[in-house]
Amino acid sequence: MRFDIITIFPEMFATVFSGGVVRKAVEKGLIRVNVHNLRDFTTDKHRQVDDRPFGGDEGMVMKPEPIFAAVESLRGGSDDPAFLLSPQGRRFDHRLARELARHPRIILICGRYEGVDERVSRFLAAEELSIGDYVLTGGEPAAVVVVDAVSRFIPGVVGKEGSVAQDSFSRGILDFPHYTRPREFRGMKAPQVLFSGDHGKISAWRRKKALEKTSLMRPDLMEGADLSPEDKRLLEQTTAPGKERKSS
Repeated sequence: MRFDIITIFPEMFATVFSGGVVRKAVEKGLIRVNVHNLRDFTTDKHRQVDDRPFGGDEGMVMKPEPIFAAVESLRGGSDDPAFLLSPQGRRFDHRLARELARHPRIILICGRYEGVDERVSRFLAAEELSIGDYVLTGGEPAAVVVVDAVSRFIPGVVGKEGSVAQDSFSRGILDFPHYTRPREFRGMKAPQVLFSGDHGKISAWRRKKALEKTSLMRPDLMEGADLSPEDKRLLEQTTAPGKERKSS
């Protein structure tokens, strides 16, 4: 899969993809991440990418001409989707990351200043994407988040692909708690059930704890979760919201 990022600060991506899973995926040829300087698509001597807003207001607005030129040049006649990273966009989540991973290529437009000329959103971008209900100084951090999250769904990127299926949100709820060595740390013990060797009991415990964690930390997810009768039975045994969480 190929990611093309359009930005006025390409230096921000100089090292961010040089480590971890994304770097290994690039080295294996599973993904490509190309960063493009928006100023390279301007036509004036000052390489201007922004201007004052019509109607008067504070701040500057990113101009449509260089953005259209950049996206059209990168597409080269293809219909690869472009996404504008904006706090006004559709909330980026696990499901959307998996959806975007089905494309062989996506183009990410990093917004800046007070915003981007509305014609980019209406007539060029397939959609606006937001990584949360807060405002960043620009779309660059959001682009990193999108590339990282989407890459996990590309076959071969994650060493153990089964772990992706068990991630938080993959089944509509948060992941279950994880423990590793040492078995006891500063008096805090890992749950005994994990050493029982009974995979049925371990599976049931993990599901119960995942439901408990979700109901306590993200009760909003429970409203849309597809719960089985067994899930509902386990949920009745969990700690009610507002009460102290149990350790086992």
